[in-house]
Amino acid sequence: MSEKSRTSRLLCIVNTMRKRNWRERTFTICVLCATTAIALPAQTFTTLHSFDGTDGAGPVAGLVQGTDGNLYGTTFAGGSNAGSCSAEVPEGCGTIFKITPSGTLTTLYTFCAQSGCTDGANPYAGLVQGTNGDFYGTTWQGGSSNLAGCYGLGCGTVFKITPSGTLTTLYNFCSESGCADGELPLAGLVQATNGYLYGTTSSGGANGGGTVFKITPTGTLTTQYSFCSQGGALCTDGAKPSGALVQATNGDFYGTTFVGGANNDGTVFKIPPNGSVTTLHSFDGADGESPYGALVQANGNFYGTTYYGGTVSIGTVFKITASGTLTTLHSFTLHGNPLAGLVQGTNGDFYGTTYGTIFKITPSGRLTTLYMFCSQTGCTDGSSSHAPLVQATNGDFYGTTVLGGANDTCPSGCGTVFSLSLGLGAFVETQPTSGKVGSAVKILGTNLTGATSVTFKGTAAVFTVKSASEITTTVPTGATTGTVQVVTPSGTLSSNVAFRVP
Repeated sequence: MSEKSRTSRLLCIVNTMRKRNWRERTFTICVLCATTAIALPAQTFTTLHSFDGTDGAGPVAGLVQGTDGNLYGTTFAGGSNAGSCSAEVPEGCGTIFKITPSGTLTTLYTFCAQSGCTDGANPYAGLVQGTNGDFYGTTWQGGSSNLAGCYGLGCGTVFKITPSGTLTTLYNFCSESGCADGELPLAGLVQATNGYLYGTTSSGGANGGGTVFKITPTGTLTTQYSFCSQGGALCTDGAKPSGALVQATNGDFYGTTFVGGANNDGTVFKIPPNGSVTTLHSFDGADGESPYGALVQANGNFYGTTYYGGTVSIGTVFKITASGTLTTLHSFTLHGNPLAGLVQGTNGDFYGTTYGTIFKITPSGRLTTLYMFCSQTGCTDGSSSHAPLVQATNGDFYGTTVLGGANDTCPSGCGTVFSLSLGLGAFVETQPTSGKVGSAVKILGTNLTGATSVTFKGTAAVFTVKSASEITTTVPTGATTGTVQVVTPSGTLSSNVAFRVP
């Protein structure tokens, strides 16, 4: 059984992972604070919201843009049910919130609203919006399976929540004997082209090393793979997955494990929608160690980060092919330890965060520090970012910090939501990003009112403007894989990724 401990006020989150068949590995999320920053030209950093505890505290996860144009996210602690959670997190059990691009925040749900936290507690991951318009996510603790190994607060849940805030618990982990179905999920979910939601748990499973699972939007869960199935002292197939999966254009899922592999430094793996894990790469320390965040597919390859390893063992940025050939693009020597994965901007570059910085890196590996947190007195601009960025359809990037902010109701601050404008133009995003002729597609964007044309690689489609941020359409006859374009009164907007037509 794995063992984890955390300090109370999110000053430092220490997760100690112990298993009989691999050496102890501890990873620590601590407070780093830079004292100076140099703003780059055409760059605007804005703190949109400072949490105060009652509306949430310690947002560890990133944000997702909904079809209504707002951003949705979770906080690990805080909320109106303070004291209902374990003594380790006295600020509360976490929240779900939405925030407008200009910074107006609304708390949609506070966890532990039910006796015994059967509705879940402490969401570590962010949300994903399903094709039905609801949001789906996981909580690290809580639920009805209240076992001693889960700190007396439940072993985690899968939930859905409507945009208006009605929450339904879909699944309680450790519902099976010996937690064969997994426990303590750290990662969020991804909805696949087959309609299922896929995710991972950091512990549990048949061998205690975590799982890959799929679940229907109504809550029927199937454990697809249990890590450490190959046995051995190091769990050569990996263990303790913490980042979300990504479904590649070939239909398979790709992900990472924090430990395990041939050198016990973590792995990159792939798994088909109805198959078993194949280990693509085992990190060895020199090329990285302990990947924590999710991968992103771009340019036919996958890009990601490692928390440790590299030149001075404070993390790397890497590229890996679908067949497993890895290239280290950058080894951090200062302001390192990236916990989150990357996002590719519409200009082709990648963007990410470390504890103390926001950075940009080109596909060839040239890294530029864009912003250093704690640049303002008292860290009112936020401190310690653990979350990936998201580029909204207005072209700006949005993210969260675990600490800092203008409110001192939490020691070292309760965290923030911020935006970073780099002058990149607006675009449109399709949900989903692939579909056959005749299948339904939502197009998300900004200022879509008055749109006069929607095309799939030049083929015109019939469409309906639902709101300023959403268009509904179907894949037109004759469409082929390529860019989706929307003509609006203010100009032509192109999709950030090519729409695939099988």
